Amino acid sequence: MVLAFTARLSTKDVDALFQPAQSIRELASRIAGEQNLPPDWLNDGVKGFLSARHETTSGNLPQFPHLRLAMPVPEYLLAMKCMAGRLGGPTGNEPSDLADIRFLIRHLGLKSAREVLDIVTLYYPPERISVKTQYLIDSMFEEDAT
Repeated sequence: MVLAFTARLSTKDVDALFQPAQSIRELASRIAGEQNLPPDWLNDGVKGFLSARHETTSGNLPQFPHLRLAMPVPEYLLAMKCMAGRLGGPTGNEPSDLADIRFLIRHLGLKSAREVLDIVTLYYPPERISVKTQYLIDSMFEEDAT
């Protein structure tokens, strides 16, 4: 969200898919120590939300000789964020996807929960979409109606 859309000024971690996983984790751990970063600054938890459709683009991301940067297309990112559906917590220190979902809805010009759910079903089969995800999507538009 930071690099791809300049949607916010900072992030607590970098979501990534990387290979070879063990070598990259060891290097990330070393970098964390050298740069005073949290140990989980490089996060591959996004792999749990990959879709068979998996559409990415290099967009305006910088590219390097031995590092390929890519991002999900906005629709796919919205679908992943909805599927993850992290609500945050009372202390404000827990991760939340709500602001990112709102940003992507505006970015894509979506006007209804149905439009969002249609995008989610482009990437995930209906049986994989939880009731929690459906309620989260509905709530995005209930809040706007008030």
